Amino acid sequence: MTSSVLIQGGTVVNADRACRADVWCVGGQIAAVGTGLDVPAGTTRLDASGQYVLPGGIDPHTHMQLPFMGTVTMDDFFSGTAAALAGGTTTIIDFVIPNPQQPLMEAYQTWRGWAEKAASDHSFHVAITWWDETVKRDMGTLVQQEGVNSFKHFMAYKNAIMCDDETLVNSFKRCLELGAMPTVHAENGELVFLLQQEMKNLGVLGPEGHPLSRPPAVEGEAAQRAIAIANVLNVPIYVVHVSCEEAASAIARARAAGQRVYGEVLAGHLVVDDSVYRHPGFATAAAHVMSPPFREKTHQEALWRGLQSGSLHTTATDHCTFCAEQKAAGRFDFSKIPNGTGGVEERLMVLWDAGVNTGRFTPSEFVAITSANAAKLFNLYPRKGCVAVGADADLVLWDPAATRTLSVKTQHSLGDFNIFEGRTVTGAPSHTLSQGKLVYANGDLRAERGAGRYLKRPAFTGTAGQGSHFESLARKAQLAMPTAVAR
Repeated sequence: MTSSVLIQGGTVVNADRACRADVWCVGGQIAAVGTGLDVPAGTTRLDASGQYVLPGGIDPHTHMQLPFMGTVTMDDFFSGTAAALAGGTTTIIDFVIPNPQQPLMEAYQTWRGWAEKAASDHSFHVAITWWDETVKRDMGTLVQQEGVNSFKHFMAYKNAIMCDDETLVNSFKRCLELGAMPTVHAENGELVFLLQQEMKNLGVLGPEGHPLSRPPAVEGEAAQRAIAIANVLNVPIYVVHVSCEEAASAIARARAAGQRVYGEVLAGHLVVDDSVYRHPGFATAAAHVMSPPFREKTHQEALWRGLQSGSLHTTATDHCTFCAEQKAAGRFDFSKIPNGTGGVEERLMVLWDAGVNTGRFTPSEFVAITSANAAKLFNLYPRKGCVAVGADADLVLWDPAATRTLSVKTQHSLGDFNIFEGRTVTGAPSHTLSQGKLVYANGDLRAERGAGRYLKRPAFTGTAGQGSHFESLARKAQLAMPTAVAR
């Protein structure tokens, strides 16, 4: 029997407007939005009085079941997506990260297999960690057959998965040909490697060495370099986990000049600062080690301004959970601490409390940065990211008066640390629907292993086949050449 759910009495909030309306969901999709809806007997009814009805959150940056630095994250695709559902996030975009020289399609199939247990809908970015003609070919297969329209480039992690400029140029050019979006982890890996060695030579071996070896200038330089390469090739670019004013400013300048550059901010970078690395206990300091690191508080305001002004567009978590035992691998060498923190469950609550409750965002702007913008940038809209007829019935009933104290003791993630520990927030999900099914209700998590679907994301129109600036300049040069005089 086809499931039917009617959400009554709430205020529907989309990125462009909010209005009082009921929402009727049938068979996993939204069938009607309005008042006085006539629904059949047997329909499940949810009372949303005093609450907002939001499109499910989209986290465009997670790492579930990630093999990294000799270990594997605590959260797999089931536990991680279940935690996401508890926090109102109904879709994640994770990352396929091939080893150097590993065929892209082989890595992609491995990740698809791991994700079969996911409780929520999911999609993948695929990382380019090396380059030859087979990589170029596989990128075409991924875009045209598998629905992958974004490729990740790590500008950090020297001697592992770092891209050099030659790989960036080749891959960006291929993205342009295919109508795909290149994304970058912007840190200058050569500088990071050098600074890590210098810190250790000075006897700085603890977690405090992590931010010292990755200063804001290292991120700002890489962001500017990636943006410049994208500009020359005339391809859009998406910069992940922007953490500092230098990188945010580079994006804002490029956008002001008309370049298509998009920026992502992590919830953690907006509210956690670098004082955590000076905690006297190794376990607590190491638990915060991620890249880019948490910054001085002055950078937080630059990130908030970027989101408010529209030069930064999405919010994510980089959810990548390692336990204390795993982090202890770097007890005597900070560069060996596995990089990663959690947050996929807490993101919406932290952003509502620090963003909407402070007046930085309206509820509609909140929807834009937590769902709609990601759906649009990665070609999932309007299937995802809006409450509208025909969209997937991925919905959150949001209680603006609910209070929660965030803690490792109550989280659903399998990680053993919470970077928002002890933070009390106002505004939280009371119910989450995924594919029209109630998967979270007032603290009762009903996530189903394997219920999530893989989402194909078609290539972008209007980008494939565009010429580079080189070709544009060549045409201008030809037009400027004087006509030959016949002799």
